[in-house]
Amino acid sequence: MCGTTGASFPAIRGSCCEGYPFECHDDQFMIYLPSGERLQNNISSVYDNLDVSFDSFPSDRTSRDPQPYKAAIDTLFPGDGITIFTSDTIHYPIALYASQHAIHVLITKPAVKHFFEHQELIRESRKYNVFVFIEHHKLFDLAYADAKATAKTLGDFSYFYSYVSQPKSHLETFKAWAGKDSDISYYLNSHHVDVCESMVPDHKPMKVTASGSRGIAEDLGSMAGIEDTISLLVEWQKRLDPARKAAGVYTASWIAPQRAGVHSNQYFHCQYTQPLVSHCSPAKPGYLHAEMASKGEIRIDQARRGYDVAEDSQGQLMWYNPFEYALDEKGNFNVQTGYGYIKFEKFVNAVAALKAGNVTLHGLEERGLPTLKNTIATTAILEAGRRSLGQCRSVGILDDADGTWGLQ
Repeated sequence: MCGTTGASFPAIRGSCCEGYPFECHDDQFMIYLPSGERLQNNISSVYDNLDVSFDSFPSDRTSRDPQPYKAAIDTLFPGDGITIFTSDTIHYPIALYASQHAIHVLITKPAVKHFFEHQELIRESRKYNVFVFIEHHKLFDLAYADAKATAKTLGDFSYFYSYVSQPKSHLETFKAWAGKDSDISYYLNSHHVDVCESMVPDHKPMKVTASGSRGIAEDLGSMAGIEDTISLLVEWQKRLDPARKAAGVYTASWIAPQRAGVHSNQYFHCQYTQPLVSHCSPAKPGYLHAEMASKGEIRIDQARRGYDVAEDSQGQLMWYNPFEYALDEKGNFNVQTGYGYIKFEKFVNAVAALKAGNVTLHGLEERGLPTLKNTIATTAILEAGRRSLGQCRSVGILDDADGTWGLQ
């Protein structure tokens, strides 16, 4: 485990004295553990003494090291793998250093903040034959995965709307970076922008217009100028038929009520069309007229799955995610079929297959996994949205036939 402050590790392990309140605001990981809630107490003691030991970089005696990941990666062998769960701005240098040392990488979403960083990582990972997997875990939710398969049968993409929120208490949790290193669109819109991209590989984004609301987060003590809610309006175009357009609206917010019944609202609606009838127009002989009609739509509410609990202590009805923390009959971790676990399984299996020579990087990309190549439109949309907010204009996205992307 890496973090800039070595002195934080004893408390993270749980090896410091009981009753010592620990709050770590680290540049490369943010862990908030009140007294008595550490890896030992929260994981090992809960899951039948699951091993939570780890080597730490820098050492426990080091007060600060701004680049501890370099020493950690230098201890690995080519073909090993790492995971990156840090502030968005640090994803790129860590992933780049790992790629140049032939180390496979799983990066939490969003992949990177800037478009040029994404493209540079593609070049470097291919140069060193490194698999870089972006942790878009919603792709592995059973409902989302089924929706992706179903979408292929519903005709042409026409419209996509998504909404994701988190309670405003998280503004305090994320105060070290919220509005500084990243915004709510990078943090939460990245989910459904990627879901949409994965569902419509025959379309490309052309233009992004962003809008944001302000005021509440500032009133709660966040930095000046931080957006409460950000919506991205994206114009999509069919690659083989430029006349066919689609619209996507992606909204994310971190000012949701504290007692909303769910930790995070998250849902989407996607609509598809298809030419139903083609015939010659009597008014214009020889003119072929196509009548369009909706062929199908998909709606998913990931927050409410038909599983609700009423407790006096909560004072309201609660909808819980059943795929996170369950135990089996022996007290072992038992959520291997949950999407949060599957993302790691997919990464490890892909790396093992690549090392064994059973698959190539191109083969992994063709599987539709969230690789750098398969998520490039997501990074383009997110950065275009940030530019749109800052410059108060729409931002175009270029995708040339030779694979060159750009923003304008």
